[in-house]
Amino acid sequence: MAAALPRPLVVLFALFLLLIPSVHAIKFALPAYRFPPNKCIWNKAHNNALVIVTANVGPGSNQRVDIEIVDSSPQKNVYLSKRNINAETRLAVTSHADGEVGVCFRNHLDKEVSSEKGAKMFRIIDLDVDIGAEAVDYNAIANQESLSGLETEMRKLEGLLKEIVDEQQFLKKREERFADTNLSTQQRVQNFAWFTLFALIGLGIWQILHLRSFFKRKYLID
Repeated sequence: MAAALPRPLVVLFALFLLLIPSVHAIKFALPAYRFPPNKCIWNKAHNNALVIVTANVGPGSNQRVDIEIVDSSPQKNVYLSKRNINAETRLAVTSHADGEVGVCFRNHLDKEVSSEKGAKMFRIIDLDVDIGAEAVDYNAIANQESLSGLETEMRKLEGLLKEIVDEQQFLKKREERFADTNLSTQQRVQNFAWFTLFALIGLGIWQILHLRSFFKRKYLID
């Protein structure tokens, strides 16, 4: 059996993994329609997280691409809506709830274009979404506050650790919510079981009394 790594090495390895940025980039073709449906790309985000959206829209005549940034909360927050974006567009919002933030696109086809020709038309979307610590421009912070390279890396690490703490708090709240739901469901099942038991007992007593009354009417018993 292999020997376990020393704890300091495990910590350093974990910190190294934290410093590796995750990628939220995607490239896709967005077809054009007269009444286009939403094409949404979803990413997980915590409450009060900074979200930077960079959308690079490829060329395409007789087409209009609209963008909208929403979330999956019960309130269905709409953070931003912009019409007719072209080339590179950079947008920044701050999330208002834990959940997922969606970047939605619609590609409108001009009325002058025939349906046959429009069926072959599309625009290429190159989308990059940075969330939380990834969205912070640490180079600008370093220049503004005159930070050294090590201090900048420590600032990045601080942001990543804060995201881990926020993730743990989110998981804790979700676990508590699931536990409450489990207890509530268990209590309802128990109440239903008691109700069923009492209903069966009551039905049995009623059947006995009804049969006894029937036999008395027929003079089968005293």
